[in-house]
Formats: sequence, structure tokens, C-alpha cells
Amino acid sequence: MKIVFSRKGFDTKSGGGASPIIEGRPVSLPIPGANGETTSYSDRGLAEAVHLASRGRIGGNSACHDDPIFADGLCWLGQVGAAQGHLVNQGVGPGDVFLFFGLFANPCTSVRHHRIFAYTRVLATGSPGHVRRQACWKEPPRPHPHLSGKWARNNALWFGTGETARSAADALRLTVGAEHRCARWTLPGWMMENPPSYLRGVWRRIDATTLDTRGIWQEGVCDIGEADEPRRWLEDIIAEIERE
Repeated sequence: MKIVFSRKGFDTKSGGGASPIIEGRPVSLPIPGANGETTSYSDRGLAEAVHLASRGRIGGNSACHDDPIFADGLCWLGQVGAAQGHLVNQGVGPGDVFLFFGLFANPCTSVRHHRIFAYTRVLATGSPGHVRRQACWKEPPRPHPHLSGKWARNNALWFGTGETARSAADALRLTVGAEHRCARWTLPGWMMENPPSYLRGVWRRIDATTLDTRGIWQEGVCDIGEADEPRRWLEDIIAEIERE
């Protein structure tokens, strides 16, 4: 079994700011659209949030890359290029779990940090045509950007069950604390011994539970096999995401 740490949403390079926490709930802002996307931030009810997060550079009528999409306990994720190639090379597939994280700002202090905001357990993956032929497939409630537009040949869909976090729980926070860089994460011991694959060669161990994850990476894969400890950790994280 594999756990994928998947970076999504606004950051200082894509969007120019951090996603907000609104009424105690993390709201991941989709990055701006750049491939013929038809969904706008207003369509998502995010006009005010994106205006504030981008300091007025992006408005409600701007197109967004609405991905991943969550609805009715399901998730539709698109991936392409080097990140998709990495997922394939690492053997990620049905039964594996994506933990989506991003850059968020504390609503009281504006301090930025990384946190997990959603998950999906993969049911099917492959080219859009292949995935849409699977018995488990359901059409997304909105146009998915990876079902149209011009993409590289390895454009893929990942479809599965999933949910977004109902609260900004401390258990879902990755960044160590306000005094550190966002990319300095507190992680369980088993992950320190088996860091995500995308970080190999560039990650820096700070101490027994702290990892410096800085760098340009999107899909970090942990192969946990049949080990009990990481499976328990994962189920605890999913339970926290689903907690009312």
C-alpha cells in the first residue's frame, strides 16, 4: 500500500498567497486556470476568498483549475507530466491513498503553514477514457479540467472515494510551528525512516520527528507495504478529516 502526499491549491507561486481557513474549516483555493478551464472562482463560491488571498490580483470571474473535485463522498483528481510519471513509476494505483495538503493562513495571525485538507482512496486510474469505462465511475458534478483541453499524452484521471476536512484540526497540521518555515514538518517516526520518494536526495532530517520538505515537488509517495504502524496512522488521519 502507498500513501501519496499531494500538494494542491494556492501557494506563493501558484496564486500568490495562501488558502484561507473560513469558519474553522480549511478551504483550498484552486490555482488559476491556464488550459481553457470554464469554471470560475465565482462558480465555486470563492470570489471573495480568492480576491483576499491574491490581494486583488485574481477576481471571481477568473477561471480556476477546479481539481481535485469532491462531491457525495467521491473525488476526481487529474494529473499529468512529470508528477503523473512519478506516480506511475512508484506503482501507485487502486487501493492507495492520496493525502492532499497545501499552504494555509491562520485567520487570526495570518501565519502560514502546511496542512492536510482532504484525502481520496483510489478506485480507478488511467487515461480519462479508460477510467470513464470502469463500473465504479460516476460523472463529476462540474466540468473537470482533465476531461477537456490540451494535455500531454500521459494525462490521467484518479477516481475514488474521498472527503475534505471539516475542521482545521491540529492533527492535520504538518508545519512544526509558527517560528519555523512552512516546509519544516513534524512527521511520525516510521515516515522519517521511509520519507516520501519525491524527497529522496533533497530532504533534510532536522531531528527524530522533523523533516525539511522544501523544494519543488508535488507527489511524494510512501510505500508502507503491509506495515501496521503507518496504516494505523493513516486511518487516524482519515478519521480526523471526516470528524464533524
